[in-house]
Amino acid sequence: MPTIRSLLAHPEERRPSPPAPHADLYRVFGAGIGLFALGLVVGVVLLLTGRGTVEGVAICGTGVVLGGLGLVWARRHR
Repeated sequence: MPTIRSLLAHPEERRPSPPAPHADLYRVFGAGIGLFALGLVVGVVLLLTGRGTVEGVAICGTGVVLGGLGLVWARRHR
């Protein structure tokens, strides 16, 4: 087992890093948008009944918009 000192002196002796995991970002962003859209519906219903706030609706709306931008980015960078 090499020591830390020898690894710092000779980094080429370290094991290679494992490959990065591949994830379908299109599905990840899609799931996020779905959850924010659900929150948006709940927020609007709560706002209409007088129990919610405009900030909650705005946050969920912003999440949907940013998720849409994420979908565009994920499609371009497959």
